[in-house]
Amino acid sequence: MFPIRDSVNRTRQPVVVWTIIGLNVAAFLYQLSLSEPELQAFLYQHALVPRRYFSPAWGAAHGLSPADLTPFLTNTFLHGGFLHIILNLWTLHIFGPALEDRLGPVRFALLYVLAGLAASMAHALFNAGSAIPVLGASGAIAGVIAAYAVRFPYAWVRVLVPILFIPVFFSIPAMLFAGIWFLTQVVAGASELFAPVQGSGIAWWAHIGGFVAGWILLIVLDRTAHPAGTRHAWYNGGPWEETRR
Repeated sequence: MFPIRDSVNRTRQPVVVWTIIGLNVAAFLYQLSLSEPELQAFLYQHALVPRRYFSPAWGAAHGLSPADLTPFLTNTFLHGGFLHIILNLWTLHIFGPALEDRLGPVRFALLYVLAGLAASMAHALFNAGSAIPVLGASGAIAGVIAAYAVRFPYAWVRVLVPILFIPVFFSIPAMLFAGIWFLTQVVAGASELFAPVQGSGIAWWAHIGGFVAGWILLIVLDRTAHPAGTRHAWYNGGPWEETRR
């Protein structure tokens, strides 16, 4: 499922979302300016290589200090290709603005960064022996998807599903979208964990870790997400309320 738009009204410009997008684009343009050897050296230093932290001797032999923890954050601003960055930033563009509007810039930025760090840690723990650099904003964006679903569970998300080259469009509640998305990550992550083959190149456990972190962080950061006795939703762009029984 590819999200196209959501139904939540906004009252201000998403400054943090646009800043994050700008930083990702700037980092990607810098990557494109590098030669292949320069890019490989850059990614080994600033993308996340789990083995450098679990096998210090290996890291030292490759000039990678286990004391440098910055890749847990910097890898979330790097991407491996045009499709990778476009899909990630488009998803952030769909779910980020409404969440920033409700949380405010500071709390949204905190949620994004912490979800990204949690995603990096989850990937490192489940891939401790990997010497392959992992990079991308998808773990942090997974946290945004989860937080959005908790904050706006009944908002409508317009999605595109290609079926035999035929684009099919329909709308589903945000909570259902997030649930289906999360289930696919768990199934894929568990499959690679228990039946290891050549990897798909997707950091499933980073997605899972970021999603769980975003869910928890939203509850911590936004005490109004589920006010007692009332559930809030946005239906076709307009707010309505449903009282709990």
